[in-house]
Amino acid sequence: MYDDFILDKDYFIKVVEDIINLIEEQRDYLTDLDSAIGDGDHGFNLSIGFREVKKNLKDWQDKDLTFIFKKVGMTLLSKVGGASGPLYGSFFIKFGEAAQTKNEVNFKEFYNMFKAGIEAIEFRGKAKVGEKTMLDALKPGLDAFKDAIENDLEPKQAFEKFVEAAKKGAESTIPLVAKKGRAMRLGERAIGHLDPGAASSVMILEAFLKNMT
Repeated sequence: MYDDFILDKDYFIKVVEDIINLIEEQRDYLTDLDSAIGDGDHGFNLSIGFREVKKNLKDWQDKDLTFIFKKVGMTLLSKVGGASGPLYGSFFIKFGEAAQTKNEVNFKEFYNMFKAGIEAIEFRGKAKVGEKTMLDALKPGLDAFKDAIENDLEPKQAFEKFVEAAKKGAESTIPLVAKKGRAMRLGERAIGHLDPGAASSVMILEAFLKNMT
């Protein structure tokens, strides 16, 4: 089942286009979230990065998935300020590397792309679940994705489990004290606020789900 479920380059290009649009649409919301506990620039910074991706995406489309996502990641690394640039940049670079220069991947390879990307965020951010970061969304999501595959759920249903768990994980950041980043300075004053990185992570996952048939 999973070997026969193929996600081609057109799928991934459409996902990137939707992420670009979604970040632009939600820029002010993400910035407002960050204003409560951080520097107030998360949405604005991501918008700058993904606008640059938009400018160049057509020039990358004839290349393989590894090349495309390396370019996406490098663009975010160079254009996005704060912690989100290095974290999302690292994610997309490693996400693409796991595609092994292919133009399409099967569903298990798709899982491995996310696994590699999320491990890159862990390594780069030196964070773990419970510290009020994007990993509070991504790690439980990835665990649910793995469980769904091991239980032979249909591919789209398996990815829905990923997104559902990531949403719950993001919501779990609301009562947490931040242990990383600028929010750490607030101590208990960070309680009651959704982590902006967790929120943007869920948005990105939703773009992958939206385009899955």
